Amino acid sequence: MKEIKDLNVKIFADGADKAGMLEMYEKDYIKGLTTNPTLMKKAGITDYCAFAKDILATIKDKSISFEVFSDDFEEMERQALEIASWGENVYVKIPITNTKQEVCYPLIKRLSDKGVKLNVTAMMTLDQVQNVVKSLNPEVPSYVSVFAGRIADTGYDPLPLMKEAVNILKSNPKAELIWASPRELLNIFQADEIGCQIITVTNDILKKLSLVGYNLDQYSLDTVKMFYNDAQSAGFNI
Repeated sequence: MKEIKDLNVKIFADGADKAGMLEMYEKDYIKGLTTNPTLMKKAGITDYCAFAKDILATIKDKSISFEVFSDDFEEMERQALEIASWGENVYVKIPITNTKQEVCYPLIKRLSDKGVKLNVTAMMTLDQVQNVVKSLNPEVPSYVSVFAGRIADTGYDPLPLMKEAVNILKSNPKAELIWASPRELLNIFQADEIGCQIITVTNDILKKLSLVGYNLDQYSLDTVKMFYNDAQSAGFNI
């Protein structure tokens, strides 16, 4: 098994807790960061711009993605241009459709042609991937974010789709594929094996990195001890 330092896939920390984001930023194996409105809401963020600019005051040399939150394409474009102006390391997250399921391909093309670094998000089909890659300017860096974890939640194996997405992106060398919404640490190694360039990982999964390569007999014993100690501390009896 590869060690984390030997993986080719880049690990991006996904979250909206300032302390957690800055903690991850300091780690060498974290190559970038992402967030989204849902994570920000859960973290209690109320001032979007103030939060983003506060984070960017420290994080200046690693990629970081912030998402637009309008449902109107014209307003999405305005927000995207504003967010892009916050720093050279900023990527703007654009959802693949609005809530009416109207596709964002024309908006993606306009922004990419203006030099905006995009992170096109919430994709789950190869048709979406193909159309996004066609819309992106091949001279501008971009991310294509496929929610492999959510695909798996529906009972479909995301691996074949992610493998094909890797092939589709070969036509645009400056576009990088993101394995988004992983559900377990194993997904990092799966993404690396198929040649996916990036995987976004939440802090709860990142905390498991110390288990990579851990002896399974010892892990079995640790689990038995946990059950025993919890039963004792609870005072159970039969």
